[in-house]
Amino acid sequence: MTFSLPDLPYAYEALGPYMSRETLEYHHDKHHLAYVNNGNNAVKGTEWEGKPIEEVIKGSFGKNAAVFNNIGQHFNHSQFWLSMKPNGGGAIPGELEKALVDAFGTVEKAKADLIQAAVTQFGSGWAWLALKDGKIEITKTGNAENPLVHGAKPLLTLDVWEHAYYIDYRNRRPDFAKAFIENLVNWEYVAEQFGQK
Repeated sequence: MTFSLPDLPYAYEALGPYMSRETLEYHHDKHHLAYVNNGNNAVKGTEWEGKPIEEVIKGSFGKNAAVFNNIGQHFNHSQFWLSMKPNGGGAIPGELEKALVDAFGTVEKAKADLIQAAVTQFGSGWAWLALKDGKIEITKTGNAENPLVHGAKPLLTLDVWEHAYYIDYRNRRPDFAKAFIENLVNWEYVAEQFGQK
């Protein structure tokens, strides 16, 4: 089983003005594709060849940097594309909203904490909503790392590598994180992931 680049679930222009066609073309068609190609090459001949992606990520963490970094980035980017939709943001489905309030006090606090995680991730990485031990948490990871290697299930991811936002926002990561939360998040997808706990 080789890994392949998933199609974007929307048109290249569909996330404007918050994410441009140019960003999606470079980020999806070039950056993500490179991780897929490099990951497939790195996995060849290893104990993880032919294994499901979650198993590859958990098994190679701390053991094989080339496999972990590329397959981890493939997984993370695939989650990122699904975490967004045209005309995103807005209302959060009921059960997910209740879980966010239980975990953070208010939905606004959850959103603010997620933005804060994105802004304070030093260097390249990710901000996540994840489910661990039945409770929603916010976490941040560097490089290719993700909640899977910490015993948690990813629900939503925000990519804060510079190539995710530099074309549209230059060095204004806080503006990008805010635009993502307010205008791009696909809360239905997040709720679906949460429902599969």
